[in-house]
Amino acid sequence: MRVLITGANGQVGRDLQEAFVDANASTELVCVDLPAVDIGSRDDVLALVTSTAPDLIVNAAAYTAVDAAESDVDAAWRTNALAVRHLAEASDRVGAHLVHISTDYVFDGTKDSPYVEWDAPSPASVYGATKLGGEIEALRARSVTVARTSWVCSRHGSNMVKTILRVAADNPELAFVDDQFGHPTFADDLARMLVRLGTERRPGLFHVTNSGAVSWYGFARAVLSAAGLDPDRVRPITTADLQPPRPAARPANSVLDNAALRLSGIDPMPPFTEALDRTVAWLADHAD
Repeated sequence: MRVLITGANGQVGRDLQEAFVDANASTELVCVDLPAVDIGSRDDVLALVTSTAPDLIVNAAAYTAVDAAESDVDAAWRTNALAVRHLAEASDRVGAHLVHISTDYVFDGTKDSPYVEWDAPSPASVYGATKLGGEIEALRARSVTVARTSWVCSRHGSNMVKTILRVAADNPELAFVDDQFGHPTFADDLARMLVRLGTERRPGLFHVTNSGAVSWYGFARAVLSAAGLDPDRVRPITTADLQPPRPAARPANSVLDNAALRLSGIDPMPPFTEALDRTVAWLADHAD
């Protein structure tokens, strides 16, 4: 099987490469990212896909600067929505199955229970709106999986686990919001599920997260505990307390119920605490 991974140098992209090889060592990977390929360019995408003729395309590329998207609107739409239109068109041309990664930000966070795949999206930010646009474009493909995830962390790149550990190294006290809740998701677990959904060509929309709902305050405490540090160094604040205020609205409730996976008889991903312990231990072993 030949697999094309876009955004291959990002958190999820790097773990996808490992997950595909672990699942089947004979898988042929075609890994692309900026600046070599601009997926916002229809010509670039069609040339890439028709020349490589993949069986499976996994789109791990995205404009993820949530606050910057509020002012850099066209760039966010180009990468998060228009590019997915090109990938859907190209996948249809070669008969590939497309896996597209989306986000909890397609919801405004006002629901008082976890979101299921059949809840109506209502994004409250430009980033969320552009990612919803990408879902709409992806679902036009003949063979497609859309996987919504949330609060992605990993060994690679910039993410909240690394941020929390860095801040803790420089400050005796940390402050994190206690009124935004979600499912922290670790890219290696996410990648393994995407490999399964993609190779089985399971169609439609799935929520794909690690289990365990927590606030950012609770997550920061869990990160310190995993690193052997005192979690009581973290104090709770509200979103309204953040200074300066963030330009983009954050969903208060980002908890995604992985209902479609569960109803399909697919075992859930493990609790985020297991993945967190594994990730923090790896980071400690590979510290400079």
